[in-house]
Amino acid sequence: MKLTQIALALALSTTAASAQMNTMPMDHGGGRTSAPSHTLSITADGKTVALSMADLQAMPQRSLRVHNGHNNQDETYTGVGLDDLLAKYGISLANGGAHKVFHSYLKAEGTDKYWVLYSASEVIPELHTWDAIVAVTINGHPIQADGEFKMVAGGERRPARWVSNLSSLTVVTLE
Repeated sequence: MKLTQIALALALSTTAASAQMNTMPMDHGGGRTSAPSHTLSITADGKTVALSMADLQAMPQRSLRVHNGHNNQDETYTGVGLDDLLAKYGISLANGGAHKVFHSYLKAEGTDKYWVLYSASEVIPELHTWDAIVAVTINGHPIQADGEFKMVAGGERRPARWVSNLSSLTVVTLE
């Protein structure tokens, strides 16, 4: 009888923790949580621009269906392709830009100071079969607990390089 009660208590606590996880901001380790992001700054070639939700919504949108290993669910995100954002700020294969693409990297950072790196060539669809977007919706609804913006990449086995509460994208070109 006691074993049944323990199993029931464990099942209930796991279900409650799972439900709570879906509404809480993502913690990337170290106990850091943060305020939601409301603007996205992009820095490239020494120039910084701040984009609002309206700015991103005015750009071409694409959807990305991915499996989120954090909550073990399939999700559909919609937002601006990272390649489109990079192209807007001079990082693309067009007009002989291959040298710049292959010599640049992108740092994506959240308000909790969690950051990840991408080679610029990783997010150019002509070079890879997966996609990366700055998401503004999840399953047709605004992203809430993870800020207004979230960096999401398809084709990765784990969402370790997704950035919740995305606040900045910095492009660095090495010569």
